[in-house]
Amino acid sequence: MKNRIVRGIAGSFVLISLLLAVYVNINWLWFTAFVGANLLQSSLTKWCLLEDILKKFGVKS
Repeated sequence: MKNRIVRGIAGSFVLISLLLAVYVNINWLWFTAFVGANLLQSSLTKWCLLEDILKKFGVKS
């Protein structure tokens, strides 16, 4: 369950930041890059900050 939430939030962040880059300011692509870097880091280290945050909010695995 938690994995689906993390992927959903990450995907939403990417899509929202792309829309903001197109319609508001191109610098929103830095946020897209940040999300991508965090996804890559989490795949290499098997640690995800968002999973820790969700755990503290009581979301079960």
